[in-house]
Amino acid sequence: MSRRWRSAAAGVTVMIVAAAAFLMSHLPRAGEAAATSAATAGDVRRGAELYATHCASCHGAVGEGTADGIPLRSIGTAAVDFVLTTGRMPLADPHQPMLRRRTPWTARDVADLVAFVASLGSGGPAIPAVHPEDGDLALGGKIFTANCAPCHGTAGQGAAVGEGADAPDLYEATPGQIAEAVRIGPDPMPRFDAGTIDQHALDSLVRYVTFLRRAPNPGGLSLGHMGPVAEGFVGWAIGLALLVVIIRLIGTTT
Repeated sequence: MSRRWRSAAAGVTVMIVAAAAFLMSHLPRAGEAAATSAATAGDVRRGAELYATHCASCHGAVGEGTADGIPLRSIGTAAVDFVLTTGRMPLADPHQPMLRRRTPWTARDVADLVAFVASLGSGGPAIPAVHPEDGDLALGGKIFTANCAPCHGTAGQGAAVGEGADAPDLYEATPGQIAEAVRIGPDPMPRFDAGTIDQHALDSLVRYVTFLRRAPNPGGLSLGHMGPVAEGFVGWAIGLALLVVIIRLIGTTT
């Protein structure tokens, strides 16, 4: 091979390597790809029809927001998916609290509405990819204890957090909904971005939360997962009540 051909071949090789590096740097990561596909899988036109019927009266014709509903143009797909799949939207009364309910939406409805809202503008957390099987259960427990247990309870049973707000129990949430709640921080919950809870930590946390539903109870009866102190108090109360009954029975037979 002549020097000219060797130089040309070397130049082509450099160009191929540079092109490959450019493509690799611009390809979305696995989590980003999953979120992107989730946002674009729906039918935008059908989503627009559903939105006009069920959402526009509060959130505006094009997601600009009104006195009864927040703007949706840059809210992000995670928030839309979360409120729809958990039945928090739609509300019969815009002043009604957003609580978990049985969702009236089908999976197709959710996908179409997510796609339509995503078409209104970019911004906000995307639907996160989550793989609990890749998480570390012990790490998830530490993250939960530090960030979640003070409001949701040590066993995920939920509790009041003051000012009329409640942290719901976590027994019905799907892995995807748990991950979405972490990323969007539904009021009054704080939001945890990837800089605070990265992908491995998120996978670990979701794994731990789902583990709580089947975790063994060393105290026997869980009594609604109230915790060992409350459960011990209930045990003492029942024991004392039985003791009073026994004493009265003894007194009537002597």
